[in-house]
Amino acid sequence: MVVDERRCGVGGALPLLGVLLAVLLPLASARAQMPTSPQGSVGELTDVPRSTEDAGVVSTERDVLREDGGFTLGGAEGSDGGTPRFEPPALLSDSPARYPEALAAQPVAGTVRLELLVAEDGEVDEARLLQGAHPLLDQAALHAATRLRFSPAKVEGVPVPVRLTFEYHFQAPVAPADVSSSGERLPPISLRGLVRTKGNRQPIIGAVLEFDGVRDAPVETDADGRFEARLAPGTHTVRVTAAGHKPGFFRENLQAGEALEVVYGLEPLVVNPYETVVRGDRERTEVSRVTLHDAELREIPGTLGDPFRVVMLMPGVGSMLSGVSYPVVRGSQPAATGYFLDGIRVPILFHLFLGPAVIHPDFIDTIDFYPGNPPTPYGRITGGAVEGRLTRPRDDRLHGSAYADFLNAGLFLEYPFQSTGTNVSVAGRLSYTPWLIALAANALQPPGFNDSKLVLDFYDYQARVEQKVGQGRLRLFAFGSSDTFGSRAVTDEGSTQLLSVLFHRLDLRYSHPVAGGELEGGVTVGLDRFAVQGDSFGGDGLTVNVDQRNVTARLRYARELGQGLSLRGGLEVENMRALVYLLSRSQLPEGGIEEVRIDQPLAIATFSGLWSELTWKPEGSRWTLVPGLRLDNYYLSGGVNAFVAEPRVTARHKLTDTLTLKGGVGLYHQTPTTLISLPVIDIGALKQGLQQAVQISAGVEYQGLAGFDVSLDGYVNPLPRTVELTPFGAESPPSNPEPPPDPGDGGPGRPRPPPLTGGQGSVRGLARQEQPIPGISGLGEPSRGLSYGLELLIRRPLGGNWFGWLSYSLQRSTRRTRFYRYDANGQAIGEAEGNLPYVFDQTHVANLVLSYKFANNITLGGVLHFNSGRPETGNLTSRTQVEGTDLLGRPAWVPVDLDRADRLPPFFRFDLRLSKAWAYETFSLEAYLDMLNVTLSQEVLAFSYEGGFGVPLNKKPTSVPIALPILGLKGRF
Repeated sequence: MVVDERRCGVGGALPLLGVLLAVLLPLASARAQMPTSPQGSVGELTDVPRSTEDAGVVSTERDVLREDGGFTLGGAEGSDGGTPRFEPPALLSDSPARYPEALAAQPVAGTVRLELLVAEDGEVDEARLLQGAHPLLDQAALHAATRLRFSPAKVEGVPVPVRLTFEYHFQAPVAPADVSSSGERLPPISLRGLVRTKGNRQPIIGAVLEFDGVRDAPVETDADGRFEARLAPGTHTVRVTAAGHKPGFFRENLQAGEALEVVYGLEPLVVNPYETVVRGDRERTEVSRVTLHDAELREIPGTLGDPFRVVMLMPGVGSMLSGVSYPVVRGSQPAATGYFLDGIRVPILFHLFLGPAVIHPDFIDTIDFYPGNPPTPYGRITGGAVEGRLTRPRDDRLHGSAYADFLNAGLFLEYPFQSTGTNVSVAGRLSYTPWLIALAANALQPPGFNDSKLVLDFYDYQARVEQKVGQGRLRLFAFGSSDTFGSRAVTDEGSTQLLSVLFHRLDLRYSHPVAGGELEGGVTVGLDRFAVQGDSFGGDGLTVNVDQRNVTARLRYARELGQGLSLRGGLEVENMRALVYLLSRSQLPEGGIEEVRIDQPLAIATFSGLWSELTWKPEGSRWTLVPGLRLDNYYLSGGVNAFVAEPRVTARHKLTDTLTLKGGVGLYHQTPTTLISLPVIDIGALKQGLQQAVQISAGVEYQGLAGFDVSLDGYVNPLPRTVELTPFGAESPPSNPEPPPDPGDGGPGRPRPPPLTGGQGSVRGLARQEQPIPGISGLGEPSRGLSYGLELLIRRPLGGNWFGWLSYSLQRSTRRTRFYRYDANGQAIGEAEGNLPYVFDQTHVANLVLSYKFANNITLGGVLHFNSGRPETGNLTSRTQVEGTDLLGRPAWVPVDLDRADRLPPFFRFDLRLSKAWAYETFSLEAYLDMLNVTLSQEVLAFSYEGGFGVPLNKKPTSVPIALPILGLKGRF
């Protein structure tokens, strides 16, 4: 039953039909203020100077006139001297108004006329009542209008705010009558049903049904996609049309005295279109945040359809190795960046480095990436932050998806229990490709060498239950992951060497309106485990489990204070217990097995944080200021305690409606880090003190530049103290061989240095003797550093039939390092100290991402990636050497000082994704081919320096063409 009708209009040369558009023109023309002339007028307002911040800019109000060639602005002049090009807004997302139940006993019909202020992004910023019908109808219309979504109005191609009128026509609900208004008896309802989209089964609002023989009386579907028709018995052809869908034709045989219930499915013109995101995104208050939605998360070539892998293509992100997904943000260690899932810290983000993320893709709604200056809620990090936000539960019906490809298979299910307000979601993935690889590797082993088999296993799971409790919501969310790799004995003669990393999390939280704001409390319990198992055929063995058990309590509150002020804050306390279990078995000489068992706690720590931030944006002001303060305390049993205060502030200033300046500064601390996060490291390394970083960023944003959004950020991050538990800051001590006998007298001769291959070459017949020079810093020695750079992002948002972006980073990351000086013969002669490029430093990183959806539901996308090489300093690579001579004057490889080290060659690759989609009655299907590194480009990881001691010198690159083709099939319902 239709209870309202919507009508919005753009005025023209007709009597304007009561519609007036006040267009805010760009600076090239003028800006318009709130209209003050009566509706229907076409006069020009007097130009009025604006406030001081926009001194020199005047505002005018223009009528929009409809002419044969389209729309024009009365009295306005375009940039070329002609009439400005005006593109009116179009309704993208309807918001029907419900008829108030309180009026059902005494039905009231009427029209409610509203004036809407539509912002540049198509959101309804303001709805004002112009003409009411009844207080309850007025309220229903005002409430519904705020959820309308439009395409932006444009003048000369630039999005502008626009004011328009919008009408809701309410029809009083009446019981189906068997007589017409003239008293004639109507035929009974003989056909009723639902019109929906094939594939996703979404109801179609406003679909038109036409019937042969009664073409002058079409039927339109209501706000729920339903319809009713009174047709004579017999056979009828039904034609159903709707915007964005192919017409549908159906033939029905109606029987006298019966009402046929049907469901009509219309095929969409585009399956899974790139729809403009019209959800209520949070207002931008930070310096650097990139939010990814929908197809931007799941249809990017080379990412395996995994949302978190897309972060590798963002500005400010480098990599350890092509295909390895742990992001190197602004030249820092991957462990310096925090990974979060709805506020829960995730210890391990990816399976087996090259595998997918540990969260099913369909559980992720958006991803927020902060390359720098993360907001106050993010603590205990010195780098960036990556937060995945879970999908919102759907309460209409069963939803789900299933997929399988060469790598793994996954399942996602979501079901609402509408009678109790409960929603249950489950997901999981299991990889069989590592098992197939292991099976093939084991089958290729030669006879006599198959006592052990290769093991590569991983799995993950997620489960969520949400329950409405009064005005609040209660949520229980569990997720976890496990990775195991190595070899396992299959016979008594085999040996087992296995390494396992796993984690589990269980999160319970409740949110409820309190004192005009939103209060959320939660508790998270978790287990992290790092395990090593080794057994030999002789009975010897070693099993080590290092566990970290976590209990975290959180409390958060957010509230609008009025006068442009809003406040949010939180408290979090995390208790961590590290335990070690060790079982050692060794065979005794006299027979029997000796066991040594250790099961005891290693350390107990409590990390607590209190934070608060205030957002200040006065009404009518172009400034947004967000000061914040975070207080963290790190306590380790045994008397280790550290308290830090982290002030942070960001500011944004809109110079124009499209141009914004931004800046921020903040202080950050973190416990010592390894390459990636591992259990117990946060606790055990706290005795070495905290790391400290200052993040300073500034930039500019421009929206609507020929349909693109542009962001340019510059940053300087001093690192006053770093404690990185990897040998990246220390140079390996030089090694000299024992001198060979002198052929003449048999005594010691002059020492001959090794070829210094950095682990890549080989020398036969010579033993080495380590002769370190004291004083060079070792593992975990505190240091300091600096990172700085520029980041550019040119992004074409979702909408239309294509999207993409270009990201470019120009960056430098250094560490204060002590190193050796060498003479011409490769002998260490002293030490030096300087700010050297860090192991992850990549000067240039660029990514070009494009995805295009063709009319036949074929999608083609590509990614071009380029990065310059990391420094060749012997850390995660070889050590730069040059041709020289040894002490005997023979050609030899000679190491260079670290401040003169070369860089590895640059790397380029091309990724490709091709897919085809089909829409069936109750589900959609997509077949896809996704390949990382289609060009099979080889990234040079190191150089092999061979020869010396009379053998010709030869330098060879060590490179690996990492390519990952994925062919898969995914269904959604």
